[in-house]
Amino acid sequence: MTITSFVKTLQNIMRNDAGISGDAQRIEQIVWMLFLKVYDAKEQQWEFDDDDFESIIPEEFRWCNWAVDEKDGEARTGEALLDFVNNDLFPALKSIEVDELIPINKAIVRFAFEDANNYMKDGVLLRQVINVIDDIDFTDYKKRHAFNEIYEQILKDLQAQRASGEFYTPRAVTDFITHMIKPQLGEHIADFACGTGGFLTSTLNYLKAQIKTTEDNDLYSKSVFGIEKKAFPYLLCLTNLLLHDMDNPQVIHGNSLEKNVRDYEEKDKFEVIMMNPPYGGSEKESIKMNFPIELRSSETADLFLSTIMYRLKQNGRAAVILPDGFMFGVDGAKRAIKEKIIKEFNLHTIIRLPNSVFAPYTSITTNILFFEKTEPTKDIWFYRVDMPDGYKNFSKTKPIKLEHLQSAMEWWNNREVIEEETGFKANKYSVQQIIDGDYNLDLCSYPHEEETILEPHELITIYQKQRERLNNEIDNILDEIEKTLGEQ
Repeated sequence: MTITSFVKTLQNIMRNDAGISGDAQRIEQIVWMLFLKVYDAKEQQWEFDDDDFESIIPEEFRWCNWAVDEKDGEARTGEALLDFVNNDLFPALKSIEVDELIPINKAIVRFAFEDANNYMKDGVLLRQVINVIDDIDFTDYKKRHAFNEIYEQILKDLQAQRASGEFYTPRAVTDFITHMIKPQLGEHIADFACGTGGFLTSTLNYLKAQIKTTEDNDLYSKSVFGIEKKAFPYLLCLTNLLLHDMDNPQVIHGNSLEKNVRDYEEKDKFEVIMMNPPYGGSEKESIKMNFPIELRSSETADLFLSTIMYRLKQNGRAAVILPDGFMFGVDGAKRAIKEKIIKEFNLHTIIRLPNSVFAPYTSITTNILFFEKTEPTKDIWFYRVDMPDGYKNFSKTKPIKLEHLQSAMEWWNNREVIEEETGFKANKYSVQQIIDGDYNLDLCSYPHEEETILEPHELITIYQKQRERLNNEIDNILDEIEKTLGEQ
């Protein structure tokens, strides 16, 4: 079954179910079943490797014992299946007891189902969906990795749902940032608002090529760490990491901003941090109190940037995607955050992305800040990525691709000033220039067409001339038509 047909088949079945409204809810329904199916395949592998392995899921609730249809007429369906899922399966998974002694690969079942729901009301349709998902053999390594493409399609479909689009950062962007940061085996890489795990899986794909020994495999399995506040993207992320052979995904379901940043110790810090924090949100006053008074911003993304600065190890490196509002913002907190990052870190590069990179969720223009905890900033390089030829905007059908960032990748290794008629496409600014400009980072920006505001009588005159021209064109066309008809 192809990538598109798999998702569409499931969505088409669920469109006939009265309990589900909209594609976002349909995808959420698919994901909890996918998680159980993938987890069941993992358990079969763990049982094969360890004779003493015991599932944390009671036997009757393991996928292989209730979901598999042997085509013998014994599989649950209809009301019996609905009753089992709603009144037995979900309560059992939500009530699994977890403590600090339970391994992560077991505890994640409870965490995954804490806020999950079954929306379907038709047990026959639910059986059809389960059978489609069960047809995929996740115990086969090649098939499991081929399914990553299907899973990526699910995440892209989520992006089209405005309520859920924030969970997905385009693969081209996460891969680009990862290639610029160059994480290495043995380093610990974090994302404190990891969503569906885009940065984490880009990192794993990058690290895979570095594995040479059994010891390398151990380093690989402990390389990434994430925190996600919202339940649904957390479940998506866990499934994503299991598909990438992370048997013990180090992902926490929680709010990264809940701890006082001044309480972080060395053990809480990371060599590499890559993030696309949520924009435009606001936190409770009690959350803002976790930051020094001068850094207490009303913008969630600003608070995450401060968190990164407190959790980056000495000589560590970071990349964070921020909206334009941060670049030109000069209110108290934004200015203080910029001053801190410039004086205490080496903010060496800012890549400016064109609008619609995150379409259709948002058309906001974003920027990637690259910095290191090494020395104070001396110079900042800016590079503007322009819209590809033939593109007016990115969209669901024409998304940004890694090839669209190739020019930035080539420039990265051979930096030079690029000046155009409309201004600088790439340029280096000294830290003193930034300070003199009151920490405004809105440099090498996109050229804007100037809008000329005319007096009302001038506008009327222009309108009358345009109308006269159009009327003449219409009269000429009608004359040609009459001549043609008269000659027949």
